[in-house]
Amino acid sequence: MEFLQGILDTVKVFITGSVINFIFMAICAIAFVAIGFKLSSWIVGRLRKGKGFHKLDNSVAGFLASFISIALKALVVIIAATIVGIDVTAFSAVLASVGVTVGLALQGSLSNLTGGLMILIFRPFKVGDYIDNHTDSGTVREIGIFYTTLNTADNKTITVPNGLLSNATVVNYSTQTTRRVDMEFSVAYTSDIDKVNKVMRTVVESNDKVLKDPAPFVALLRQDASALVFVVRAWVQSSDYWNVYFYLGENMKKAFDAMGIEIPFNQLDVHFDKEEK
Repeated sequence: MEFLQGILDTVKVFITGSVINFIFMAICAIAFVAIGFKLSSWIVGRLRKGKGFHKLDNSVAGFLASFISIALKALVVIIAATIVGIDVTAFSAVLASVGVTVGLALQGSLSNLTGGLMILIFRPFKVGDYIDNHTDSGTVREIGIFYTTLNTADNKTITVPNGLLSNATVVNYSTQTTRRVDMEFSVAYTSDIDKVNKVMRTVVESNDKVLKDPAPFVALLRQDASALVFVVRAWVQSSDYWNVYFYLGENMKKAFDAMGIEIPFNQLDVHFDKEEK
């Protein structure tokens, strides 16, 4: 009995020592992860402030910083696992199977990753451009590994998956230095066409932000059911687009009123025929 009791005591000491050792190693691993994550963020921050990153395009720099951050944190987790005592190589087959399963589950994320690479390679837009994908629009603030961040005109932040942007029709309003303002104005059928044309040209030419070359264009576009529709096409610098757009809308109305040019509104004429007795 004494011999058996000695064996039990030895096993208890061994088990107790193993548990204490595991707890100690687990605490070390957790501490390593916490320090490693902070160190990774510090390294990425230093890289972004370095001269090498400043030479890169903002779009590439943001994407590369995100990739380095994820890679460093993944390395920290792997080292932490070895500290606990997990043999990563022994579970390589299991990790591969898990990787396939996770890959299937994260097809959307992989699509976003591929989309981000396509955006950086073909560069349909870059950081600072104003874009519209017919669902969301805004100024590109950052192109990450999986998502692109937009700032809207009213200062909202929109996060758009890269996979969606790489497969959508994206309108980039910042690639060209000039844009054309197209506007339509309706006047009554009784209006003098030459007079209307002259008044509209005067308003367009009164704005010094309208470019002389190409010259602004004013003409009768079509005859609607109850109005004559004129079109204005004026070229401006891209940065002046909205200023000129609102200027023309406001001042065209003032000029029409001052010159007695009627702006029509929808109306319905009803005629009654008197029955003969």
